[in-house]
Parts: sequence; structure tokens; C-alpha cells
Amino acid sequence: MLELNTRLCLGLDPRPESHPSTHPKQFDFDPAATATAVLKHCLEVLEATSPYIACVKPQVAFYEALGIPGLEVLDKICHAAKELGLPIILDAKRGDFPSTAEAYASAWLTGERAGTALTINPFLGFETITPFLKAAQNNDGAIFVLVKTSNPGSSDLQDLQTAHGTISEIIAKHLSELATSETSYGAVGAVIGATHTQELEHFRKLLPKVLLLLPGLGAQGAKARDLAPAFDAEGLGAIASSSRAIQYASSGSDYVNAARAAAKTMRDQLETALQNR
Repeated sequence: MLELNTRLCLGLDPRPESHPSTHPKQFDFDPAATATAVLKHCLEVLEATSPYIACVKPQVAFYEALGIPGLEVLDKICHAAKELGLPIILDAKRGDFPSTAEAYASAWLTGERAGTALTINPFLGFETITPFLKAAQNNDGAIFVLVKTSNPGSSDLQDLQTAHGTISEIIAKHLSELATSETSYGAVGAVIGATHTQELEHFRKLLPKVLLLLPGLGAQGAKARDLAPAFDAEGLGAIASSSRAIQYASSGSDYVNAARAAAKTMRDQLETALQNR
């Protein structure tokens, strides 16, 4: 964030039907041709917004939905991001029995095709986090564990009260313990939905050495001006992510310029929010 002078994360979540240039209908619903168009769209948006973003977050599900061609698109996008010097948060929300978690960790956090970080689902238990964290630490990467997600239904489970606090608070406390050896933000991160503006300060205090990933800026309704409490006193410690509001800022042929303008605006709004707090 300091090197790039931005706290904005670009979510690249290709929805082929959302733009005429990638709509499957014009390719007779051919997966390979659709994937080629999606790749062009994503790469153009990535390059155009790169001066204003701190990292890129591809949502793996959207690439999986395109089949093998989609996974090849993901690989090329990650390569392009690395060429631009941008960290990659693979949003795959993996989590499983420890031995299976090791396989997931190997797939997404090690080797030439690895991301810089991976989102993790902790709901099979804290032991399932360990293989991912070890892989991240061994490869100078990070994990972002789901704590309080941005979807409205997150309260169904995450807000359940126990004798030790809500489910989200229990997960947050465990992550804070994992990060106690860190002198600054390290391999342990947490996903806190940007839409939960009233709780950002609370989770910032619960997670003093944990980097917060704040999805939901833009299309999900979160505003940059409300996110300042998620950052520490130095204006660090959090990354706000926006996907549709940037990638699909325009449904016309000007989508590249529209994405660039949207990213710059959000970058500037985050900076203003921190300056005015």
C-alpha cells in the first residue's frame, strides 16, 4: 500500500453476460471463444486501473464457471498482475479436512501459478487453517480468513451469540492469537465486509496485527467515506475491494476508460476518508 500509494483492491469477477463484448450469445455460446473475450476484457481493465490499485482479487468461481478455458484465463490474468508488480488475492474461500486443505494450499499458494494470498473458510474448525497458513508463510504469502462477510445473510451464523462472543468474534480472536508473533501485518489476514460499517472499529480493535480485506465497496453498497475505522492510526491495515463497480463501470465501448476513472475515484475517496477522520 505504501509503495503503490493506494488502499484499493480490484476485484476481477468476469460475468460474460454483463458486457456486450463478452456475451456468450455472440460466440454461439462457445466456451473457448467466450473465454478469449473475457480475457481481453479483464486484461484491459487490469492494465487501465493498475496505477490506482494495491492488489487484484480474482473470484475463482467466475473462472471455474467458464470451464477449463476459464482456468486458463485466470492463469493469464495472474501472470499479467505479476508483471505489473501487483499482489494477487485468490478469492476461492477454501477450507477442508486438514489433509485436503494441504492439497488446496499446494494448488493455490505454492509454485509458479500461486497467488500471493488466498481467502479461507474456517467453518470446519481452526485446525483447517494451519495448512494454508504454513504454505503462505513458506512462500512469503498470506491468507484472508472469513470473519464477517459482506452478504446480508452472514448474520445467520456469524452473529450467533455464544458464551465467548459471536462466532465472528471467536474467529477474530483466534486469528489475533495466530498473529501475536508478528511485529507488523504479516501472513494472517481477515475478511470483514465493508458493508458492516458499524462494526469496523470493533474488528479493528480485535485484530490489531491482522490485515483486513474489506469486500463490498461499490455495487454492494459500501461507501469509501465510511471505511476509515477499519484502518490503523497510520492509515494502514486494511484494503477495500471493489469488483463490479470498476470492471463493469460501463456497458459500452468506453469500458476501459470508465474502469480507470472509477478506480481513480475510489482510490481518491479512500484517501480523503482517511485524511478527514
